[in-house]
Amino acid sequence: MSHITVLDAVTAFADFMEPTDAELDEIEREMPVILAEADLLDAQIVTLDRIPNELDTRRVRRARNRVLAVRRDLVNGSADVVSGGAA
Repeated sequence: MSHITVLDAVTAFADFMEPTDAELDEIEREMPVILAEADLLDAQIVTLDRIPNELDTRRVRRARNRVLAVRRDLVNGSADVVSGGAA
């Protein structure tokens, strides 16, 4: 059985463990993909407890297409990636 000491708890949140500027820039660059995937997840969650109707199916399909488009734009280095918005 391992014990967590006070020193372990303090060093777990030390300054050197913060994300670097490069890591924060990468997160910022990938934010449109993260938001698009969150919209897709929201659309899929709505359909979990019921039989999806036509509107649900369209919403999931649009969200999936948006994720693919945003990923494509990210890979291709497109600067005009639209972030946010509902699927």
